[in-house]
Amino acid sequence: MSAARGAVGGRRGRSRPSLALRTASVLGELLLTVGVLLLLFVVWQLWWTDVIAGRGQDETVAQVREQFAPPSEPAPAAPEPEPGAPPSPSSAPPPEIEPVDPAEVFGIVHVPRWGEDYEVPVAEGVDVGAVFNQGNIGHYPDAAMPGQTGNFALAAHRQSYTAPFRDVEELREGDPVIVETAEGWFVYRVTEDYVVTPDRVDVVAPVPGEPGEEPTDSLLTMTTCHPLYSAAERWITHGEFEEWYPREGGEPTHLMEAD
Repeated sequence: MSAARGAVGGRRGRSRPSLALRTASVLGELLLTVGVLLLLFVVWQLWWTDVIAGRGQDETVAQVREQFAPPSEPAPAAPEPEPGAPPSPSSAPPPEIEPVDPAEVFGIVHVPRWGEDYEVPVAEGVDVGAVFNQGNIGHYPDAAMPGQTGNFALAAHRQSYTAPFRDVEELREGDPVIVETAEGWFVYRVTEDYVVTPDRVDVVAPVPGEPGEEPTDSLLTMTTCHPLYSAAERWITHGEFEEWYPREGGEPTHLMEAD
């Protein structure tokens, strides 16, 4: 009998987990679930968006290149090069490129420093959904068009959606940045880079850093977030227009080769 009472007493001695312990357990499970969801979000943001936007980017490059045709008024042709020699730049002034509609793709950017296969569409505007998240480089509204006097100002993602400007810090002074359009290829050379706060919108003015000034040169500005995986600052790269190659003269493949 005493043994039975002892057994009963033993069962009664087992206490249920306290409310605090049960709450901590539930909270731990919730935090673990949130952690998994955040990890999946990071994978989606940094990898899957690259995959999806990359497919669209390739299709856009192919489509826009098919649409490129000789201009209605061809520029004076450069002297016919020797067989196997690279085409010569045009001695004629760059042609005027008409403004385009928002989100319309009008060119392809080549940056040999980032690989011979670097070909990214450039579209009008800086809308996140319609331009950047499609894997495109955005052209600031009202900025100069390729080769024109003023500031050909561009922006792009540095992470996710193919991150066109991911490796912007690798650019060096003198590196070519080539913009391909229906008219031909426009070559800029990198001159400098620096970091600013997000409110420094004057960097994309016609004369960078001097809003209101009348431009006399043809310039390039590339803007993106800095540092990588942050939007605390902006990385700015400037360049100067050097020359252009009419489309009928052939692609300047010698400029497309990475060092």
